[in-house]
Amino acid sequence: MADGEGSWKTIDVGDESVRMYVVGDVTDRGPGVVVLHAWWGLVDDITDYADQLAGRGFTVVAPDLVRGTTAATVADAERIVNGADDDHCEAVTLAAVDWLAANGVSSVGTVGFSFGAWWAVVASGARSNVRGSVVYYGAAVPDNIGSSDAPVLANMAENDPFESDEFIQMMVNGLTDAGRRIDLHTYPDTGHWFAEPSRDAYAPAAADLAFNRTVQFLTESLTG
Repeated sequence: MADGEGSWKTIDVGDESVRMYVVGDVTDRGPGVVVLHAWWGLVDDITDYADQLAGRGFTVVAPDLVRGTTAATVADAERIVNGADDDHCEAVTLAAVDWLAANGVSSVGTVGFSFGAWWAVVASGARSNVRGSVVYYGAAVPDNIGSSDAPVLANMAENDPFESDEFIQMMVNGLTDAGRRIDLHTYPDTGHWFAEPSRDAYAPAAADLAFNRTVQFLTESLTG
């Protein structure tokens, strides 16, 4: 793991201590963001993204959802996801939101990449201080989708074997039926992981556009 601009902290989740990357000035009481990693684990792409968000004025935390495991190949990542503890992932996500709140951050957003997208939307239904959620190439229709009025920004790939058009439409319908706004953007000529620089699918122009849209969305949702 490369050294970034932030620091590493631990939070208690049940009887476990969970690692979390923290960057930004929590003392300024500005908006906070929880960044939730893809199935690769908490790797440099995620901490670098957290650094970028912090550079735009957010206090950012990126918790480890999968107990320190990371993957370099799809096969290894599939094993991580297949062995993931859903209850633990949800508890870690909410503990990260609560950590920001305990440190005086009253308005929180969530950003989830692929595997992390589900937990980004779950958090908005479980915590009323989550005022906006962003998903990157990951659809989510959790049971608590109707427990929030927070909007969702979806940054989706055009050519994505991991997310079907049908499931994406289920998310759109679920949010719409719940009275929640959904801003859906599909990026032409992109594949899954287009916003992660270490992946072959990385598409810099699309990643930059998605990032700028994310910053605008979070700014409006958390401070508007």
